Amino acid sequence: MPKKMPYQDASLPITERVEDLLSRMNREEKVGQMLQLDARGSLEDIIVGRHAGSILHASPAKVLDSHRLTDQTRLKIPLLVADDCIHGHGFWEGATVFPTQLGMAASWDRDLIGQVGRATAVEVAATGIHWTFSPVLCIARDLRWGRVDESFGEDPYLIGEFASALMHGYQGNGLTDRTAVLATAKHLAGYSETQGGRDASEADISHRKLRSWFLPPFEKVAREGSGAFMLGYQTTDGIPITLNEWLLTDVLRGEWGYTGVLVTDWDNVGRMVWEQQIQPDITHAAAAAVHAGNEMIMTTPSFFEGALDAIDRGLLQESDLDDAVRHILTTKFEMGLFEDRRRPADTASALAANIGTPDHRAVNLAITRKSIVLLENDGTLPLLPIHFQGHEEPAGNAGEGKRVVVVGPLADDAQTQLGDWAGNSGQIDWMDAGQPRKLITTVLDGLRREVPDGWEVAYSKGAEIVRLEPDPEGATFADGQPRPPIAVPAEPDTEQIAEAVAKAKAADVVVAVVGDRIELVGEARSTATLELQGGQVALLDALAETGTPMVVVLLASKPLVLPESARRAAALLWVANPGMEGGQAIAEVLLGKVEASGRLPISFAEHVGQQPTYYNQIRGQHGRRYADLTQRPAYPFGYGLSYTSVEYSNPRVEADRLSRDGGVVRGSVAVTNTGDRPALETVQAYISDVVTSVSWADKELKGYRQVRVEPGESVDVHIEIPVAACSIVDSRERRVVEPGEFKLKLGPSSRDEDLLEVGFEVV
Repeated sequence: MPKKMPYQDASLPITERVEDLLSRMNREEKVGQMLQLDARGSLEDIIVGRHAGSILHASPAKVLDSHRLTDQTRLKIPLLVADDCIHGHGFWEGATVFPTQLGMAASWDRDLIGQVGRATAVEVAATGIHWTFSPVLCIARDLRWGRVDESFGEDPYLIGEFASALMHGYQGNGLTDRTAVLATAKHLAGYSETQGGRDASEADISHRKLRSWFLPPFEKVAREGSGAFMLGYQTTDGIPITLNEWLLTDVLRGEWGYTGVLVTDWDNVGRMVWEQQIQPDITHAAAAAVHAGNEMIMTTPSFFEGALDAIDRGLLQESDLDDAVRHILTTKFEMGLFEDRRRPADTASALAANIGTPDHRAVNLAITRKSIVLLENDGTLPLLPIHFQGHEEPAGNAGEGKRVVVVGPLADDAQTQLGDWAGNSGQIDWMDAGQPRKLITTVLDGLRREVPDGWEVAYSKGAEIVRLEPDPEGATFADGQPRPPIAVPAEPDTEQIAEAVAKAKAADVVVAVVGDRIELVGEARSTATLELQGGQVALLDALAETGTPMVVVLLASKPLVLPESARRAAALLWVANPGMEGGQAIAEVLLGKVEASGRLPISFAEHVGQQPTYYNQIRGQHGRRYADLTQRPAYPFGYGLSYTSVEYSNPRVEADRLSRDGGVVRGSVAVTNTGDRPALETVQAYISDVVTSVSWADKELKGYRQVRVEPGESVDVHIEIPVAACSIVDSRERRVVEPGEFKLKLGPSSRDEDLLEVGFEVV
């Protein structure tokens, strides 16, 4: 029996095992360990030829094959198998697909988001994947950006809270937990501060601005132990984030003491040559990336040759690779992969016990119900009388049967309902048909299932959204990746509209489901407009003319600019991309079996030209309007209606003079339900520093509480905010609390007229 080498001895400290293994590696193995390569290529070349330390986008068959090939390598170093499990294990057939991050954020429920992370990790780990590229901590700034749906919205405080919850859910009881997966905080940092909403465009952000809003969520999860960090694509001050030593070394590794793995985004190193054109060749790009502190190089296969050439030419020393390799190996040892590679479950029953389980579906339904935001309602909703809601009913007891017509291109579009990074959204090659249709409940499915006996539910598609054309610039990008087809708005179809109008005239209520499609969403798919595409506006306008009450369900990846026919509809709901249980949850809310309780984590614009519309903008503009339009958003951050009426009164603080050293703002407000239905109210607390030494936002969210208030009940809601959180970043880039006058603002949204305020002083 071969003698164990020290790095194979699990009884030794991890640091000793790492150093022993590192001493045995040749330079090719070290360079290879820094490679994360796309498993859709040749696995033998990736694992045996290039000694890759990680693979991503591996089909189930290739995950299994990767272990066979690892056994053929000299040192048998286990792979880190990674995938984009962004809102569930979307690329595994039958796994649970949750609402997108933006949808989750509309629940304002940290605990449920943590449960989503835990359920996702259990499913991902069962299939032999160790690493997910989530959570996304980007701050949504310009709604035209294609990746808004991946964010938790526009507020740094909420982003930090929800990312922390998701990260802890993924990593479970620590990386030794066999159901844990490595979380990735991305994209460090400022990637979402785009020019014109264009993906990966230059984000010229000062260090002070980064420290003020973009970095705090990342700092939170760095200090709480996120297993990995991923870099953004963009340049800042002319320097790609990939080479930003101030951010990677001084801040992340230095100030925050971060010791996890640092991974580039897709071909960041290659892009410095062929796209950003700041390096003459891959040799210089590889050397620069290593010197800047990058560790895992995602999908730049030529990094292998480039780094070796850089060593031969004296641009790198072999020892320059060692710190990066140490971090990667340490993570593998910490996860116990040298003893247990965490192969996929080996039987169908073992997989079934972990994937798409009833418990996971229950978590999915719970967060989807809470993520639905009611934006308008003239009393048409809920559709059921109050005394028939929330329980099973015998036929005929819900009053006279109603005729409901469900209309729209997304009313029965199961795959679009899942959103990006799921099924057949375009990133993988082994799920052309998407997730199984039987696992997805569309809005049409949900209403047909949930309406009482005696009701009729009809359907008409009514419009198309886009048609696809080849990109005239060619089939592939410079790095060989395929170019997606161009989405061209479909023309209104008079026959489709006429059919929908005829059915609407014969109905008691119209439920129109409109929004966007995957071709208009995601990486490299930013949009110049925010309007509904294709024949959807013409459809809504025609339906509005029928006089039949119309409920608009906006199933859209992000906030869109809506026509008057939607804004003036009987009711309007935004449901993001609600995942597999979306139709069930939407039907329950429409009928009133579940209360409407979602709140916006992001503002809706009146017009695309208002961008940006986020609530916490810097004070000091000349007025609050353009010459032709106000800056007021259509629907503000934090906003959402319920099926009852709630009043706020009597804001107060326990003490109005507080020390900035250890002080706590203890505020409270009375919340009274003046209607006849229960409310789940999200009470929001904003802080305003009245006079600051540098320009600052007028108000910032610093806390919130969700409380259930029964009809006729009044409750005092208490919120505590550390004085240390009432800080700004001064002109010397220091986060400080400046003594002086502050205001605590309490209410149901960020809109000034919705907030009650009380003053306090920091001394």
